[in-house]
Amino acid sequence: MLTIKVLGPGCPNCQKVEERTRQALAMLQPEGGYELIKVKDPMEISSYILRTPGLVINEKVVAQGRIPSTDEIMTWLADALEAG
Repeated sequence: MLTIKVLGPGCPNCQKVEERTRQALAMLQPEGGYELIKVKDPMEISSYILRTPGLVINEKVVAQGRIPSTDEIMTWLADALEAG
């Protein structure tokens, strides 16, 4: 199962990261399922990244301070699935 965290206070950029992540998940349809968590707490966010928005997959920071493309997110998700 994938654990995905979208880090940010809920700003438009954070919403865009969440939207693109949902698109990537819909295309990839991971067999083991996934959990998508929105992290808005500043203390928890700062334990991962310094600039929002951020994206964490299975406790690995894959993006911070920018909006990754849906294709990038799909690649990261596929890599996380392969890593098991």
